[in-house]
Amino acid sequence: MKHPNGIAVLVAGLTAGWAMVLLVGCHGAVVNATIANASGAPIKEVEVDYPSASFGVNAIAPGAVYPYHFEVHGSGKLHISYTDAAGAQHEADGPLMHDGEQGALRITVGPGAKVEWKR
Repeated sequence: MKHPNGIAVLVAGLTAGWAMVLLVGCHGAVVNATIANASGAPIKEVEVDYPSASFGVNAIAPGAVYPYHFEVHGSGKLHISYTDAAGAQHEADGPLMHDGEQGALRITVGPGAKVEWKR
């Protein structure tokens, strides 16, 4: 015997299944990045380029950190650019990252435009 509301039951089941997928989520490999300003002065117009995208922040105060999470799609070098308190622009290349890479990344901007990358 067929259920009189068979289509309604099927739709409800599919809806519940998709709701579970959305609640559980589909997360890829994530890099937890932190930019730390150890330069002793404010930095501004901070931008980090990574394979397939970039992120940035208007300013980071001395001693402050800026956290950001991203997924790596493709391979390529990291790159940071920023402007120091005197208005000078600085750039530095970082390590190579590969598709699907995950973990922690700390970028420290130090005195004298020194940039350290730690994974």
